[in-house]
Amino acid sequence: MASHLLHRLRHALTGEGDQEGLAGCSLEVDDFPESSELEDDTEGLSTRLSGTLSFTSNEEDGEMEEVQNTPVARPEAGGPLEPGTRGDATNSGEPSSTLAEHRGSNMLTRQLQELWRKSRSSLLPQRLLFEVTSTSVVSERNSKYVLYTVYLIQTGHFDRAPAMIARRYSDFERLHRCLRHHFSSDLASVSFPRKRLRHNFAAKTIAKRSRAFEQFLAHLHSLPEIRRSAEYLEFFFLRDLQGAQQLTCSGKYQEALLAWTNARRLQDKLGACHSGHFLLTLAGLAVCQQELAQFGAAHASCEQALQLLEAQDRHPLLVPFLQTHLHLAWLLGLDKGRAEAWLRDLQEASRAGPQPPSLKELLLKHPLP
Repeated sequence: MASHLLHRLRHALTGEGDQEGLAGCSLEVDDFPESSELEDDTEGLSTRLSGTLSFTSNEEDGEMEEVQNTPVARPEAGGPLEPGTRGDATNSGEPSSTLAEHRGSNMLTRQLQELWRKSRSSLLPQRLLFEVTSTSVVSERNSKYVLYTVYLIQTGHFDRAPAMIARRYSDFERLHRCLRHHFSSDLASVSFPRKRLRHNFAAKTIAKRSRAFEQFLAHLHSLPEIRRSAEYLEFFFLRDLQGAQQLTCSGKYQEALLAWTNARRLQDKLGACHSGHFLLTLAGLAVCQQELAQFGAAHASCEQALQLLEAQDRHPLLVPFLQTHLHLAWLLGLDKGRAEAWLRDLQEASRAGPQPPSLKELLLKHPLP
C-alpha cells in the first residue's frame, strides 16, 4: 500500500502521463510582458511610489486611496474577477484558478500604471529653494571679503526666471541680529556661523558657510511672521531697488532695467507683490521700458500696477500710472476708453489740487531707505 502511494506521488511530481492536461493550463511569460515584469516587485514598487506621490486636493487623495484599496484577484484566495468574466471558464477551456491569476495580474498592472500616471500628472508642492551657486573673494581698498551669490528657485515646476542676490557675511550677520531683536523666540535655537580669526578665505570655510547660509534662509522662510517682515524682505530686494533707482537717475536705462527686473522676480518669489515697493518696481520697469522703446512691455507693467491700484483712488502713483498707460495705449493703438474715464473722474474730484508729477519724476524723487 505504501509503495503504491509513493509510486503515485512520484508520478504526480514528475508529471508523467499528464502532459496534455498541464499543457492546457500552462502560460508563456511572453504572453503578458508587462505583468511578468511588475509582479515580482509589486510590493517594493508600490512602497516607493507611495513615498514620493504628492497631491494638492482631497479629491485626488480619495482617488489615490481608491486605487490602492481595489481588491486584486488572487487564485489561492478565490478573489473577485474582472466584471464580465466567468469563474468556471467552461468556454475557454482554462482552469478557474489560472484565469483568476491572469485577470489579477492584468488588474495589478493597470493599478500600477494608474499610480504612475497620477504621479506624473499631479502637481508637486511648491516651495522656495535657496542655493549658493558661486562665491568670490573681493578685495577693496581697506577690506577683503567673500561675496556669496544666492539663487532663489521656485520648486514644484520649471522655474524659467530664477532670481539672485549677492551678499557678504556681514549682510547675513546683520539680518540675523535684526531678526533676533524682533523675533527672539523664533530664533532662540538658531545657531549662526561665527566669525573666525583665521582661515576665513579657505575653501573649506567658504563651503561650510555656503551650506549654513542656505539652511539659515530656508529656516527663516519657513516661519510665517518672519517671512512677511520688512526686515526679511528688504534683505533680498532693497539693495536692488536702490541700485536701480540710481541707475535710472543716471540715465543708464539698460542696466537699470536688469536691476528692476531682478527686484521684481525677488518680490514675486517672496510673495511681496502687494507692497509699495512692488508698485515702485513696476514704475521703474515702465519708465525704463518706455525709454528703451519697449512699449508693449511698459504697457503691461502699467496694466499690472493699475490692477493693484484699482481700489486706491488716493494713491500718489495712480494718476502718473494712468497718464503713462494712456500715452502707451495711444502709441500701440490699443483701447484706452476705460483709462480715460478713470483719469477724468480723478481729475474732476481733485480739480483744485496741483498737477501731479509724471511717473518718471515721481520715481526719481521717491526716497528709499
